[in-house]
Amino acid sequence: MSENIYDRLGVRRVINGTSWVTVLGGSIMPPEVRQAMMDAVPYYVEMPELNRKAGEVIARITGAEAGMVVSGAAAGQALMVAACMTGNDEAKASRLPDATGLKDEVIIQRCHRNRYDGAFVLPGARFVEIGTAQSTPSWELEGAITARTAAVAYVIAPFFRYPLSLSQVVEIAHARDVPVVVDAAAEVPPAENLKKFIREGADMVTFSGGKGIRGPQSTGILCGRRELIEAAWLHSLNYYSPHAGFGRPMKVCKEEVVGLVAALELFERTDHAAQWEAWRKQSEVIVRALQGVPGLRVCLEDGDPNRQGPQAVVYFEPSWSGPSGEEVRAALQKGDPPIYIGHGGYRDELWVTPVTLQPGEEQVVARRLKEVLTQG
Repeated sequence: MSENIYDRLGVRRVINGTSWVTVLGGSIMPPEVRQAMMDAVPYYVEMPELNRKAGEVIARITGAEAGMVVSGAAAGQALMVAACMTGNDEAKASRLPDATGLKDEVIIQRCHRNRYDGAFVLPGARFVEIGTAQSTPSWELEGAITARTAAVAYVIAPFFRYPLSLSQVVEIAHARDVPVVVDAAAEVPPAENLKKFIREGADMVTFSGGKGIRGPQSTGILCGRRELIEAAWLHSLNYYSPHAGFGRPMKVCKEEVVGLVAALELFERTDHAAQWEAWRKQSEVIVRALQGVPGLRVCLEDGDPNRQGPQAVVYFEPSWSGPSGEEVRAALQKGDPPIYIGHGGYRDELWVTPVTLQPGEEQVVARRLKEVLTQG
């Protein structure tokens, strides 16, 4: 690790075996993305035109009618609901987050509530929760839809429950002319998810641009029906509007717009099968290093939709007498360099996802994990 800006600032660089999490900086942008951003730096452009062209690329790759670059999936959540609340009525759009007289209810399954969903109600909306943590009967969704319903929110994420499938929700909501908006922030890869949720009938979908797509961390994708994407523009990058809109703080600079487009086009060209195999080989290094440690069941989890690609997973058996999962993670983070790995899931297991490991780091993680797990 050579001297660079982080060293000069006194900021530690870490090994990330957790995934494309925001708290560790999201993803590392490929050289092609960084170069595209640098190419954009020395010029002025009309931002509405740039964003329209970027939206055309997003629409083509996602199979949606229209698309736009947003400042992360959380901005996508907020803009989706705002679009459903106001449509293309500029007078209504100028009032948000004052939702007086507007459709201001967002229906969400209780099992889809999470620590990020507050972005859905930023435009001045409020949640109407249905179901329990375990189940949601279809009649409850049907009964929750009223004249004040702006949208039904659907969240797709690892280890979530789906008592009502997206197709079921779409069928029920569309029968009452209510749009369905989907938060799929971390659901790429697999690459087919970029088109899957639109194909299943979702009206708008948002993805993070700085996770599996490996674009700038503060970008996201918003795609969906043309009239709703146009409505989202009223709240964000419509620079020639007489009002700024509640989404003005969510603007995206020209370099990031270009960077996301480059990342998305690169993602489209990627040999995902080869990438998956490379991740699998990195995971196997860690699994082999930990085989035979008494009290542990170490395996390669591959193809589980709740896990982002192949993962080396450490399950603690009842006979385990070593450090707890929390103690293991704390010890790894105190090392040099600090190592971050995942935890939880089906049980309180530990796991390492290679999607954010740099070449050779799997060897470091394997060695340090074995040292910590077998100490004393």
